[in-house]
Amino acid sequence: MRFTKMHGAGNDYVYVDCTRRALKDPEGIARLVSDRHFGVGSDGLILICPSEQADFCMEMYNADGSRGEMCGNGARCICRYGYEKGLAGPVQRVETPSGLVTGQRIDQRSYRIRLTDPTVIRLDYPVEASHRFLSCSYIELGNPGLPHASVPIQGLSGMDQDQLRDLGRQLRWSPAFPKGANINFYEVTGPDQVTELTYERGVEDFTYACGTGTGATVLALTLKGLVSGEDVHVTVPGGLLRVTIDRDCGQVKAIWLTGPTNFVCEGEVMDEELQL
Repeated sequence: MRFTKMHGAGNDYVYVDCTRRALKDPEGIARLVSDRHFGVGSDGLILICPSEQADFCMEMYNADGSRGEMCGNGARCICRYGYEKGLAGPVQRVETPSGLVTGQRIDQRSYRIRLTDPTVIRLDYPVEASHRFLSCSYIELGNPGLPHASVPIQGLSGMDQDQLRDLGRQLRWSPAFPKGANINFYEVTGPDQVTELTYERGVEDFTYACGTGTGATVLALTLKGLVSGEDVHVTVPGGLLRVTIDRDCGQVKAIWLTGPTNFVCEGEVMDEELQL
């Protein structure tokens, strides 16, 4: 199985071109190639498949083999892959399970995508964890919705990672989120400056970046009046992401995510436990 490994701000995936040949058992392959000891090592697997309504279809599988609705960083990388492999032009349409995503090449490494539109917005959503109620915002992007909870944490950069990981795990599995949720811890550090750390379902740990989580967090902060919504800079462990919220008469029209992409390596999976 030929593969390409890419990452967007450290959110890394193994990409497989399935435009000519489908892949058997993608769930099992996702679990194996994502393992950082026995596989390639990644946050998941992304398949590039044919589409009747877009340039191609993105099928995403988390590191635990579960199917994902969408991935913002993965979508940016797949747009670069499509452009450089000759599958599409500098402006692209990507079909995802949660809706159509459009992408645009900014330069060789920078890509901008329009995330799927919000379908659920709850700006005041208290959730119990660690024997106290935490105020959070709950947003779903696309249909079916990709669930995100954004939780303010004062002094986020100095927090004990193990304690924060335990809190993220509790919230991710909270009955308040029937579908589970990606937990985006954040702190506003200056005008249109945010620091963020995301505990992702399916990976069941922190990731270096979460594009849809960053979009959801900036959307919530914009609607609360805590950031302008215009080119908001979000610092994540893997680098810098930028988000702009288009609004018209108070209505959200589009969420734009801009950030880096990176080709890591290309090769062939030859694991003897896989029947490829």
